[in-house]
Amino acid sequence: MTTKHTPIKHISVFGLVMINVIAVDSLRTLPIGAEYGYSVIFYYLIAALVFFIPVALVAAELATGWPETGGLYIWTREAFGKRMAFLTIWLQWFYNICWYPTIMTLIAATIAYCIHPQLVDNKLYMTSVIMIIFWLSTLFNFLGLKVTNILSSLAAIIGTILPMLFIIALSVTWIFMNKPVSITPSLASFFPDLSSINNVVLISGLLYGLVGMEMSASHAAEVRNPQRDYPKAVLYSAIIVLATMIFASLAIAIVVPQQQLNIVSGLLQAFTIFFKAFHMFWFMPYLALLIVLGALGGVNAWMLGPSKGLLMASRDGSLPAILQHVNKHNVPTHILLLQAIIFTGLCSAFIFMPTVSSGFWMLSAITAILALLVYVIMFAAAIRLRYKHAGVKRAFMIPGGKWGLWLTCTLGILSCLFTMFIGFLPPSQIAIGNVVHYETILSVGVIVSCVAPLCIYHVSRTTLR
Repeated sequence: MTTKHTPIKHISVFGLVMINVIAVDSLRTLPIGAEYGYSVIFYYLIAALVFFIPVALVAAELATGWPETGGLYIWTREAFGKRMAFLTIWLQWFYNICWYPTIMTLIAATIAYCIHPQLVDNKLYMTSVIMIIFWLSTLFNFLGLKVTNILSSLAAIIGTILPMLFIIALSVTWIFMNKPVSITPSLASFFPDLSSINNVVLISGLLYGLVGMEMSASHAAEVRNPQRDYPKAVLYSAIIVLATMIFASLAIAIVVPQQQLNIVSGLLQAFTIFFKAFHMFWFMPYLALLIVLGALGGVNAWMLGPSKGLLMASRDGSLPAILQHVNKHNVPTHILLLQAIIFTGLCSAFIFMPTVSSGFWMLSAITAILALLVYVIMFAAAIRLRYKHAGVKRAFMIPGGKWGLWLTCTLGILSCLFTMFIGFLPPSQIAIGNVVHYETILSVGVIVSCVAPLCIYHVSRTTLR
């Protein structure tokens, strides 16, 4: 007879807020937000209402009902069976692979700014640095979660939150000194230009920048009073994340004109202008070190999690047995190596796209579309489980009964589907080259990402019979 482990109730509201902030806040998304200028406030507020908060509420209910290790895989399996669960966990794993080149691009661009800024547009340099750093990070993760978590937690605070607060402080100083600004706050500029749907394509990047609130849901069973404390933590987290994202994006837009903004190195462009004006250029190498450390921490924070989810699916018979191998640190090394090989292939997007920015956006778009598809499945699973397993005790339930559940999940699903649709359109703010070429690569990337796991599942299940 096995005894179910009862988690110790020790996580406070502050602890939950810190988990959410570290999981969601990212420097990578800031230049994308800056592209929208003052209207970035409008976009983030809408995104919070229809996506950010619904994700957190749904994840909290599911995590307290099914607190076992496995998270999304367990929830989907309980709702729709093993096939859909494998598709979901595969997509979560694969969209992270697509995300890695974009965060690695930030690292390579930061290093370039300290050596020779023009290298940021050199595709050979960017691709080489990205691949070298990723393979080194992969090998570092072989040491296990205990070692990598120390780096991830420290790096997230020092390398992400501090640079955000720093650039916000610089922009406030800039404004108080009456220096010229590139955006003008007004009611007209608050609302976006909707004359062409291509003008809002970048919102898929903004929405993807808000994923990760479900990370804290895996700890919801350890919260002292989930029904009371979790909603508070969601509210406080949303305020902190949105404030840092919005004001840091505006800080970039204030000094970098939209026509000159590079979505890869926009953050560094802004810091360069600030440092030159305030005679602080001597601080650039130290800032670069912080940004690189923060980006590496973000990579390490996400590298093992989805891989372990895929390991669970493998042990469930959904993948070949060779991928079940773990080392003495309980790290699925074969899955990590497969991840690194796929990553290396994806980096070719930077070579075949006309510019580094277009390659960066291509991978960002694929990542966002796949991530939002995963969230559509998660919202659907929440509705299904409320009816299929109504008797399962949940320490936290979405307020409003079934009406509240349906409203929350419907908002989330519709926001995801709409953003996925516009994500297939080329953005007007970025030169992506031939539109047909762009649409073909993007569509093929998404279709293959969805079809491949179904084929793998079929082969694996057939082999086991």
